[in-house]
Amino acid sequence: MTSLPLDGVRVIDFTQVMLGPCCTQMLADYGADVIKIEKTRIGDLSRWSVGSDPDGLNNPVFTSLNRNKRSLALDLKDKDACSAVRELLRNADVVVNNFRPGVMERMGFGYEDLKKINPRIIYAVGTGFGVEGPYRHKGGQDTLAQAMTGVMQRKSDYTHPTAIYSTTIADYSAGMHLVQGILLALLHRQKTGEGQEVAVSLYSSLIAAQMQEGTMHMMRGKELNWSSFPLSGVFDTSDGALVMVGAFKANPLRDICTALEIEDLSAKAEHADFDAQAATRPQLHEVFRSRYLTNTTAYWLGRLEGVDILCAPVRSLPEALEDEQTIINNLILDAGETPAGPVRVIGSPIEMSKAPVSVRLKPPTLGQHNEEILRSIDELQGDAA
Repeated sequence: MTSLPLDGVRVIDFTQVMLGPCCTQMLADYGADVIKIEKTRIGDLSRWSVGSDPDGLNNPVFTSLNRNKRSLALDLKDKDACSAVRELLRNADVVVNNFRPGVMERMGFGYEDLKKINPRIIYAVGTGFGVEGPYRHKGGQDTLAQAMTGVMQRKSDYTHPTAIYSTTIADYSAGMHLVQGILLALLHRQKTGEGQEVAVSLYSSLIAAQMQEGTMHMMRGKELNWSSFPLSGVFDTSDGALVMVGAFKANPLRDICTALEIEDLSAKAEHADFDAQAATRPQLHEVFRSRYLTNTTAYWLGRLEGVDILCAPVRSLPEALEDEQTIINNLILDAGETPAGPVRVIGSPIEMSKAPVSVRLKPPTLGQHNEEILRSIDELQGDAA
């Protein structure tokens, strides 16, 4: 069996929905023993909150985020259950939660509690807005983070209505930041023997994603919006749509005009430089739109690529999933079979030649591993006695 980078690392996972589970799934993919603590009868909210599961198996949302983990379903209001979890934490390397501040402390699993029994533990927390500050108790959710960080307000065309971005960019980016924090803490512990707290938030992750835009505002008082550059945009063609990025060249407008088989608009004073093109963006885009409608997406992509203008077809998610590049990049994993058919999930975006990701454990049913995990606790206590 291939040795994975996190073999031997035990993670006690109190997370649910997306921020935390996408973090712990990546740790599990690369070898960590992730024990997912779930409520009896209910489990992770994503088991049932997005549509029903007619087969009585795992919901696709849950399935997408919980491979390679073991499920331990307990009633943490029960003293014996809490004692069992405390024994797991005594010998764990990492504990992860994405509760609101104070929840873990009320259960007796706060960092101050745990470092007394396990000074080496890495205590990782994902929140909506931060562990301190005016919003610390506010419920965190991807859409709220988009709204409160400026992401939702910024758009490529300000005539369009303000809208929710349809992919959970805050949850995913915060989940990946939490992975980074945990790995850094593991390296620090390897050098010093010390555990520590690691915290990320949806809010901080989306602010950080706007590092260029935020720095431009603070240093120059100007807006930087790559998507609203004058020669960039999405354009309908006779059979679909394409996106064009007219930048990173000395005179991209001239090359675009060559590709579109029209006169060189950059030769005109009203379109002569970037500032002029920004001022006349609506007029330029009207020319582009009318021209693109005269032929197919494939035709115009060939023309644009012929003059080295960045461009791509606008595809649906199903089209992207079926693309040869997706398969070559090992982004589709087979996770077994159900009565309804094969289970296919999105793989890891990180490719390691010595540690390929596979589905070692199917996404667990609720409490699937109770017996083996509780038995291992009893065995440890017996050895200690």
